[in-house]
Amino acid sequence: MKTFTPKPADLTHDWYIVDATDIVLGRLASQVANLLRGKNKPTYAPHADSGNHVIVINAGKIALTGNKMGKELYAHSGRPGGLRRDTYAQLLANKPERIITAAVKGMLPKNRLAAVQLKRLHVFAGDEHPHTPQKPQVFEVAQISQQAK
Repeated sequence: MKTFTPKPADLTHDWYIVDATDIVLGRLASQVANLLRGKNKPTYAPHADSGNHVIVINAGKIALTGNKMGKELYAHSGRPGGLRRDTYAQLLANKPERIITAAVKGMLPKNRLAAVQLKRLHVFAGDEHPHTPQKPQVFEVAQISQQAK
């Protein structure tokens, strides 16, 4: 049997919606990264762009475990003096989209295809989004109960 290689006509980009309420950041990011890469499809190939569009809503209600609230998320513009340091607590209050985008970006492969796949990630702090005409399918993240310490 020959190895299946998807052609550009075989590639479809479906829409999924994920509710991030009370889901641990790393578990959410790994599931979203798999959807963006298209690993849920039988036609998956690592070199082909068979990924999906993923809408993440309620980003402000995500669960952070451990000591992440005091840790910082770094970003550098590449220019002199362009270092941005924000704590997760500040970002959760002001820009929770940036937390999820950075976590998902870290779980994608480091190549040109990852930049294309990351553009298909749409993160919103609340439960409203402008992508209802695309009729996204609801994707449930398998939640493993967390012991509060």
